[in-house]
Amino acid sequence: MRIRIVDAFTDQPFSGNPAGVLLLESFPEDDWLRAVAAEVNLSETAFAHPLPAGGEADWALRWFTPTTEVAMCGHATLATAHVLRATGRTDGPVRFATRSGVLGATAEDDGSITMDFPTSSLTPVAAPDGLARALGAEVVAVHDTPAHVGDLLVELRDEAAVRDLVPDLAALKGMSSRGIIATAPAERPDAGYDFVSRCFFPAIGIAEDPVTGSAHTALAPYWSARLGREDLTGFQGGARTGFVRTRLRGGRTLLTGHARTVIDGELHA
Repeated sequence: MRIRIVDAFTDQPFSGNPAGVLLLESFPEDDWLRAVAAEVNLSETAFAHPLPAGGEADWALRWFTPTTEVAMCGHATLATAHVLRATGRTDGPVRFATRSGVLGATAEDDGSITMDFPTSSLTPVAAPDGLARALGAEVVAVHDTPAHVGDLLVELRDEAAVRDLVPDLAALKGMSSRGIIATAPAERPDAGYDFVSRCFFPAIGIAEDPVTGSAHTALAPYWSARLGREDLTGFQGGARTGFVRTRLRGGRTLLTGHARTVIDGELHA
């Protein structure tokens, strides 16, 4: 069967966030899905199969890290929508049935894809003991996210603090069910983006996720409230980077980005 590696949230190869994508006729046993995701060894591998016409969704979609299944993944959804469009499996909006409900994806005139995800609620919480020490940075504020995201959103002092992070991943591992979203406002108003972030998910086998769509369902309402605008652009990443355009629409967050297929091959398993 065909397997593709797609760089998401970028229009350049070897940047953004890579995801594996397999289009299937049905979902095999979970052990097989986990084994393939471990073999691909990217932050997420997406598995999708078509659904009967006339339902609330067009494709079923699941995401696996090298160690576990996750409830929501933005970059692998973007990668899947990109593959469906590139292979002619869809020529219009596509709806995915997922553990987080029905998620939409629509191709834009500039070649980007806009996804429709649920907006994450944010709850102010006290910083866990040792958080600042584990991050190696001053913590300004901490917010919890819903279970389908499972992160702590942590605001740091400034953009430089986010970019310079070298966290103690072992110490971060038990502080949330998935990980830490570290964020700060853009240093310059003319930078071309409004906020920066980096995401560390040691609890699910991912040291650092380069460009995380699901995290932006929390970053969008956080920074929209702070900056007073519903349309923003986020810049994320350490070694690999990418951009996510966000549009807050009440209970939904629209996430827009480009994608590039970098590997198209066969899976012999």
